Amino acid sequence: MNSYASMTSRERVRRALTFATPDRTPRDLWRLEGVAMFRKPELDDLLQQFAPDIAAPDFRYGKGRSSGVKYQVGTHSDEWGCVFHAGEPGVKGEVKEPLLADWETLKHLTPPDDFLFDADLSRVNQSCAESDRFMLAHVSLRPFERMQFLRGTENLLMDLAWGKSEVLQLRDMLHDFYMHELALWKDTAVDGIFFMDDWGSQKNLLISPRMWREVFKPLYADYCRAIHAMGKFVFFHSDGYILPILGDLIEVGVDALNSQLFCMNIEELGNLYKGKITFWGEIDRQRILPFGLPEDVTDAVRRVRKALEDASGGMIAQCEWGIHDPAENIRRVFETWEEPIETLAH
Repeated sequence: MNSYASMTSRERVRRALTFATPDRTPRDLWRLEGVAMFRKPELDDLLQQFAPDIAAPDFRYGKGRSSGVKYQVGTHSDEWGCVFHAGEPGVKGEVKEPLLADWETLKHLTPPDDFLFDADLSRVNQSCAESDRFMLAHVSLRPFERMQFLRGTENLLMDLAWGKSEVLQLRDMLHDFYMHELALWKDTAVDGIFFMDDWGSQKNLLISPRMWREVFKPLYADYCRAIHAMGKFVFFHSDGYILPILGDLIEVGVDALNSQLFCMNIEELGNLYKGKITFWGEIDRQRILPFGLPEDVTDAVRRVRKALEDASGGMIAQCEWGIHDPAENIRRVFETWEEPIETLAH
C-alpha cells in the first residue's frame, strides 16, 4: 500500500491526472512577469508556503528572429519576427503590424528553423532527475494564435469566413513546424507537454464549432497522438468561453485543461465532464482575484471544487497572479484548496 506521507509532487500530479487518489490536490501557480519583476518578496513568501507541484525543465530554444527585450515598454520581436508593442512593463504586448498584412508576402515567409535547430535540451533529463516535481515542458505550439500574430486577428477571421486558400497553406506550414518541434521532446524525461490557443470570447467561440472541427481539430489530434506516443501527458490552455469544443478536446486526448471557468457555467461543466478530464484551475482573474475580498475567493474556490473535483482526482489547484492582484487573495486560493473535499458537500 502506498504511503501518502511519502508521495512526491510527480506522483501526486500523475495520480490527479489518472484519478488514482492523490494525497491532496496538486498545486500550480501562474504569474505575470510583472509579479516577479516588482513583487518578488511577496511571490517568494507565497511559494515558500505553498510550493508548486509542477515545474519546468531546464532547456532553451534557438533565437530565431527574436530581437529586443521582452516585458519592457517598447517593442520586441519573437522567433517568427512578429513585432510586439508593450505599453507597460511586465506584459508581452500585442502585434500591431502583422507580417502577412498582404497575402502576397506568404510566398516569402519561411519558418524560423534555427529556433529548433539551435535548441539546447541537453540538461532536460538531468533537471528532471534532480527534481521530484512533475516536469512540464512549455512548447511554442499555438497555431491559431500564431496565425493571428502573422496575419492579424481581424484579417484572419475574415479569411476563415471567406474560405481563403492561403489560410490552409499557412496552417499547414505551422503544423509541420510544430510537429518537428514536438519530435525534439521524444527522448526526454519530461512528464507532460503544454501548448495553448485562446479560442473563446467572453460569451462564445471566436469561430464556429463546425469550422473549428474542420480546420483545427485535426491538428490537435496529431499533437495529442504524438505526445501520448512519447508516454507523456497533454496539458492545454484556452481562454474564454470554450464549452462548445470542450468535449472535442477530451476526444482528441487532452489530459489537463486550463480555461476561464468563470466565463462558463461551472456546474454545467461538472455535469458534462467531471471525471473525464483534469481541470487545471482556474479562479476568476477578471473580477474576483483583482477586485474581490478574500471571502469571495474562498466562495469561488469552493464552487469550482464542488462542481469539478472528483474525490479520486481530476483537479489541479491553479490560479494566475496578475500584477495588481492582492497577495492575500492568491494566498486564500491555495488555503481553500487545502480544505478536505468531504467538507464541500455541506
